[in-house]
Amino acid sequence: MTKTVALHAGGGRALALAFLAAVIEGFDLQAAGVAVPKLVPAFGLTPPQIGLFLSAATFGLIFGALSGGWIADRWGRRAGLFLSLLVFGIFSVATIFATSFEQLLVLRILTGVGLGGAFPNLINIAAESVEPGRRGWAVSVMYAGVPLGGAIASGIAALGLHGGDWHMIFLVGGLMPLILAPFVQLLLPPLAVVRQKAAVATGRLAKLFAPETLVATLLLWLAFFLGLMVVYVLLNWMPQLLVARGLEKSEASLVQLLFNVGGVFGSLIGGRIFDSPRPAVPVLLAFAASAAALVMLGVLPAELALMLVGGALVGAAILCMQAILYATAPQCYPFEIRGTGVGLAVAVGRLGSIAGPLFTGWLVAAGATPSGVMFALVPLTVLTGVFTVGLLFRRTRREVPA
Repeated sequence: MTKTVALHAGGGRALALAFLAAVIEGFDLQAAGVAVPKLVPAFGLTPPQIGLFLSAATFGLIFGALSGGWIADRWGRRAGLFLSLLVFGIFSVATIFATSFEQLLVLRILTGVGLGGAFPNLINIAAESVEPGRRGWAVSVMYAGVPLGGAIASGIAALGLHGGDWHMIFLVGGLMPLILAPFVQLLLPPLAVVRQKAAVATGRLAKLFAPETLVATLLLWLAFFLGLMVVYVLLNWMPQLLVARGLEKSEASLVQLLFNVGGVFGSLIGGRIFDSPRPAVPVLLAFAASAAALVMLGVLPAELALMLVGGALVGAAILCMQAILYATAPQCYPFEIRGTGVGLAVAVGRLGSIAGPLFTGWLVAAGATPSGVMFALVPLTVLTGVFTVGLLFRRTRREVPA
């Protein structure tokens, strides 16, 4: 029986590096939104150009997730994460030298390639840094870094700590991964398939659709697509929807900050749920709680105190859901194709992150109220839960001795 390179002995160090990288990723994902108010007058951006700029990184994320997963299986998780950090760090710093909208757009797409390449590697590093019974917890600790980084970026914007200078946001967002990259290269084991197993690990894409993995692949793609639709509707549209209900812009930004803070705690809860002896029922309850939280946010009166509580609870519930889904993904594939499998799932999820805001724009244009938008997310959340529980049942059946 062949063996893979294990990381359990250095799991704490690997998980700490993955968490720091996730914080940086979460910060950089929010950087464009934080910088936009200053970019508009600096470059004379029109509303369509603003939309393109905010979406540019997402398109890069799709290609980055595909390439990052492939690199992870070919040269190891360390190489995949190291290269991704370099790419999004270099192009984030390069953004400060942009002199036209076209340059901004291209640099943001290239930054997104690095961001996208990092995430499947972070999921796999976290999952493979601990023994199997704690993988959900490890992935959730890593994933908690993403909303924490987003909360830091939102807090900087709310408090004006960047001094109103959009250059500083991209400079800091780019220097952080460049500083972390050497530590990843020096301190993280390669996490690669051993040579004799790598020699036969060909046709990875075909193996994702082999009879034993086809159903898992399809369920995972559906869950990722719908789950990230919901998350990105809330990340992109919640402030506007709250303003439409009567809150001030500054108040809506504060609710968004609490959404991210709640997401940190929700992510950690999700990992604990996933690692429970019989996770299917508590996972289903967690997704039901996410749907209930969306309904609650839709019916709450537009009062700041209530919205702050509601935003935190929705963030906790929705990102608990996402942490469970990310913890599920590495369990769907054997080690030698795991990077490719998770990378493809993340790429499909990024398609959902594009579709979600577009779907919401269509609903609003059709006359949907802010509450109506929240209610429209409920069936998507329920379906994500159903597909995730289906994956858990498949995992349980495989673990039962023949």
